[in-house]
This record gives sequence, structure tokens and C-alpha cells, in this order.
Amino acid sequence: MTSDILSTTPDCEIVTVRILNFPQELVFKAWSTPQHLKNWWGPKGFTNTFNEFNFCEGGKWNFIMHGPEAGNYANECEFIKIDKPNLIAWKRHSKPLFQILTTFEAITENQTKVVFKMLFETKEECQKLKPYVVDKNEENFDKLEVELSKMKY
Repeated sequence: MTSDILSTTPDCEIVTVRILNFPQELVFKAWSTPQHLKNWWGPKGFTNTFNEFNFCEGGKWNFIMHGPEAGNYANECEFIKIDKPNLIAWKRHSKPLFQILTTFEAITENQTKVVFKMLFETKEECQKLKPYVVDKNEENFDKLEVELSKMKY
């Protein structure tokens, strides 16, 4: 059983776009393989412990993000749509509640455009997080680039 992806307006979305100098299949692999994902997911200084990662529609992704100074942040997610190597969407069951819709578009053989959208049910929910997450999402993508540079084609 899957859920629908939220239909939103721009004021209910936080969008990060990055052009990566890596092939689409490799970028998708970095997002869909736990041994790679755990190395880069989260802002600068964060590490992860994955408890469950079932990469299929309806599959669960439960993990704990460990902050650099202090704090452990439990995340419970469910994959709602996967279209390899073009799209991954999931929804959070832990607060703050939102969905993630990530698309992967091959620009050239060795270049991929990633569009990462955080989708919120209300403008208010979106505005609450926006001041914090925009920079953090960029840090996340910086870590992704480092991980991709270590991966084999």
C-alpha cells in the first residue's frame, strides 16, 4: 500500500537543486543503498545509525541522526514512490511531518540534476523549518558529492 505524494504550492515547498558531475545511476545508488546513504545523509557533522532500510514502495526507513555536539534525532520514514533511476519519494512519520520528493535527471552521461523537494501540508509548517533547513540541505549535498567521489562507477 502506498500513499499519494502531496500536491503542493510553492509556498509549501523547500526546494534544493544541485547539478552533480556524476552519472545518474551512480547518484541514484548513493540515495538508495544504505552503506552509501548513511555516510552522507544529514547536515555537516551529523552521523547516522540505520535500524531499518527497506528500499521498496511501502518499505520503512528508520534511523537515528547523531548531532555533532549533542542530540540524537529519531527518524521514521516510509517510501511512497520509487522509479529507478529517476525518482524517490518518502514521507516522515516522525515530527516534523513532511514528504520528500527527489528527482534525478541525466543531463549528460556524467552529469545529473537532482531536485530535492520537501513538501509540507501547510505554508505555516513550511515557514517554520525554512530558516533552518535551506543551508542544511546544501551541507547535505556537499556531503553527497564527497561520497560520490569515493564510489566506483
